[in-house]
Amino acid sequence: MKTLSCPLAGTLSLCTVLTLCAEEPAADKSQYHLFNPTPKELMRELSTDRPDQTESPITVDAGRVQLEWDLANATFDRDRSGGGNVSTRQFGVGGVNAKVGLLHNVDLQLVLDGHVDSRVTDNVAGTVVKGSGFGEMQTRLKVNLWGNDGGRTALGIMPFVKWPLPRSGVRNGEVEGGVILPFGMDLGAGWGLGAQTEVDIVSDGANGHDFEYFNTITVGHDIIGSLAFYLEFAALVTPESGGPWQGQVDLGFTYGIGDNMQWDFGCNFGVTRSAPDYNPFLGFTVRF
Repeated sequence: MKTLSCPLAGTLSLCTVLTLCAEEPAADKSQYHLFNPTPKELMRELSTDRPDQTESPITVDAGRVQLEWDLANATFDRDRSGGGNVSTRQFGVGGVNAKVGLLHNVDLQLVLDGHVDSRVTDNVAGTVVKGSGFGEMQTRLKVNLWGNDGGRTALGIMPFVKWPLPRSGVRNGEVEGGVILPFGMDLGAGWGLGAQTEVDIVSDGANGHDFEYFNTITVGHDIIGSLAFYLEFAALVTPESGGPWQGQVDLGFTYGIGDNMQWDFGCNFGVTRSAPDYNPFLGFTVRF
């Protein structure tokens, strides 16, 4: 994802964010809105919430539409904890984050998981549980607080809710939600830094909900031409569940085509036993 002149965007922890401030005044685009779109010559650099797990603090320009496609992804894991041996395989295609710019610093997002096929095999018990169908749906609202159109730093806030679609083998049927604080910074010399702090309210599987905390940090740099890479660390913890925290190290690449299109690909690797072993993906973004 991109912010300012960098290939990545994200958020720092809240304490760090509060020590930073915007360094340059943003361009005045306050007159533009959903029904008075931003002119093409004033549109900011393409910024995406994929492929890394760190969201961007940059919003879609007012009146513009951006589609971020999760063309294909897979998750593979083998859990041998507690003397068990459980293998999980999940494949997804056709997921999309459809965004529209409402104001110069606000966009609305509809996130659809696409079609998901899952298979969980207990190699000790000799059982297999399969699930297939369309996944979850989220609505998100992103508000940029500063840095949308200039400066070394950018900060946003993004509340979201997951809707209670009917329960299935790939959906839990519960209302969940949370808030994300994404931050991005231009480090100079072609390097970009991003990070985020996220607090979620998730189903505990027993008619209750737990708090879940997700934090990331990522750095990226252009390689050659429109090709760029990022390296990311992500940590997920759900204290009330009593389960171990999950850690991942992620590597991915983006390739821009003109001003309004971008390919991406990469893989997330689990570095703790509780995290999925690996998660390859391929995506595409287009802006209108």
